[in-house]
Order: sequence, then C-alpha cells, then structure tokens
Amino acid sequence: MIEPLAETVDKVEQKAALLQDPAMAIGAAALAIFIALLIHAVVFRILRKIAKRSENESDDIVLRRIAAPTRIALVALSLVLVAREVPMVESFWQRIASVVMPAILGWIALAILHALIEAMKLRADVSVEDNLQARRKRTKLTMFNRIATFIIIFVTVGLILLSIPSVRDIGVTLVASAGLAGLAVGAAAQPALKSLIAGVQMALTEPINIDDVVIVEGEWGWIEDIRTTYVVVKIWDQRRLVVPTTYFLEKPFQNWTKKTAELLGTVFLYLDPATRVAPIRAEFERLIKANARWDGRVQVLQVTETQRDAKEVRLLMSAKDSPTLFDLRCDIREAMLEWLAENYPEAFAKTRLMTSDGMALSGPET
Repeated sequence: MIEPLAETVDKVEQKAALLQDPAMAIGAAALAIFIALLIHAVVFRILRKIAKRSENESDDIVLRRIAAPTRIALVALSLVLVAREVPMVESFWQRIASVVMPAILGWIALAILHALIEAMKLRADVSVEDNLQARRKRTKLTMFNRIATFIIIFVTVGLILLSIPSVRDIGVTLVASAGLAGLAVGAAAQPALKSLIAGVQMALTEPINIDDVVIVEGEWGWIEDIRTTYVVVKIWDQRRLVVPTTYFLEKPFQNWTKKTAELLGTVFLYLDPATRVAPIRAEFERLIKANARWDGRVQVLQVTETQRDAKEVRLLMSAKDSPTLFDLRCDIREAMLEWLAENYPEAFAKTRLMTSDGMALSGPET
C-alpha cells in the first residue's frame, strides 16, 4: 500500500515540476493560441460562405467588423484555460488580465456598434432623388454612433485605469479631496461638455442633417459631416468650413433643404420703360418649358419695379434643388439676353439726358 502511494506522490511531484518548466509553459500557451486561431479561422470561413449566399450586405459587414476582436477574445480564452493547469501561465495571465479583458470587451462592443450602425445605414439610401428621410436617418445614426463610441471608450479606459493599483489609489485620493479640484476640472471641461450636449440636442431636434444645403457665415455649401463637437460644411468651391456644434443651436442660419430640396429662383432684367412685356413673357415661357432643369412648378414674369429710365422685370422659376436652380437661372439669363440683343436691342435700359433746347439724348444704362 505504501509503495503505490509513494509512486503516485512522485508522479504528482514530477508533473508539478514539469508544469513549472518555462519551456513547457510557453509551449502550452503557444499550442493553445494556435488551436484558438485555427478554430477562429475555420468558423469564420464557414460564416463567410454562408454570408456570401445571402443577398443582404449586412452579414458581410458584421463579420468584417467582429473578425479581429473575436480572434483576440478566443486567444485570451485559450490562455485562461491553459492558466488553470499551468501555474506559470496563470501567474502571467493574472498580471495582464485586469487590463486585457476590459480592452477586449470594449473592442468587441465598438465592433458590434459600428457593424450595426453601418448595416442600418445601408437601408437609408441617399442616392435617390427624394432622400430627406434617408438623410435624417443617417444623421441620427451618425450622432448616436459618435456618442455611443465616446461612452464605450470612456468606460473602457476607466475600467483599465481602475484595475491598476497605483492609479486606483490616486483616484481614491482625488475623490477624497475633490472639492476645488472638481470645480477646476468642471470649469475646464465646460466647453467640451457643452459641445457634447449640443450634439445630443442636434440628434433630437434635427436643425441640420447630412447633405443639407445651408448658408453659414455667408458661405453656401452642404453639411458634409456632423461630429459631437463640430460640423463640417463643404463649400461650393470645395473649401471646408468647420463650425462648432453649438453654432447651429445658438445662431441663425439658412437651411435650404429642411423640409424639401425644391426652391424658387429669380432672374432680373432692367429694360427700357417703353419695352413691351408680352413678347418677352412669351419667349421666357418657351425657354423655361424647353429647359430640362425646370421642374414644372413655377414660371412667372412680372414687372416688379419702375424707375425714371428703366423698369425691373423679374423672371421667377423653380427647380428640384439648389444646384439645378443655379444652372437653370444661368441658362435663362443667358438665353434671354441673347434673344433681346438679337430681336429687341432697343429694349435695354438707357440713361436719358435733356439738352438746353429740349432735345432728348440717350445712352446705355450704366
């Protein structure tokens, strides 16, 4: 009875000594990592084949986003399993687990969040002509993505710092004496917090959306990107105007596509008071109906002002959006001026002067 028991004790001691061997610990960890990577590769290869059979692109997006974090998570799980049997690996894992695990969980949370946001954006197609609802949805998703990303990163970094004993002790000391320090930090962080809160307000109230046409600080452009603290406006000449988020909540600005992209535009002609309006109206109607940029809603010609030497003729027209309207106004302005120069050159306004003997002199309007 004593000899078998002694042999068992010897085997246990030999096994314990073997597990304490550094080469054995490294080999076991390397084998576990290899098996984890192999399992991950096989599983994701199968999942990608299944996703390819689906017509929905959301599957591909989710798989692409979560591939890297799940790979690292499987590696971490394999080390946890090895650490249960190998004391050296357990000692190493305990030193890094408090930092690695929150980082991995935060990474996975960000990957899932971005995958879901990107998949939901696919349902909001902004390439269609009437894309107001799609732009509103994309704007909300973008703002939610920014805010949620900030929260996840903030919590993850906080958990990592709290897991470090020296940092945790400093944090407890600061909390214990947080009076003036808290006021100072609050005052310093006020602009950032104000911008963050403004970003949340914009997501709820929607004063602007992605791709809205706006006039800000006298500049005409499109809303290109909305961040939690600032908004990027793409100016028509390809400059970028970076505006604080709070600007769109505190100051007036023009939004040309708040409800619809349709707009009205004008062209002014300054003609001689004696010019007959009927032929000009007929030509305007002919030109506007022949122009593909006109949306068929509004076409009006009116004399809106009279002066001593000229009368103001306003040509009112409509188009589906502001770029189309700009081009339409240029087309009509050019065509009307050429038609007048060819058919009624005397119709252009002139400045009249009277000589001492009562004779009228006239010249081009300056």
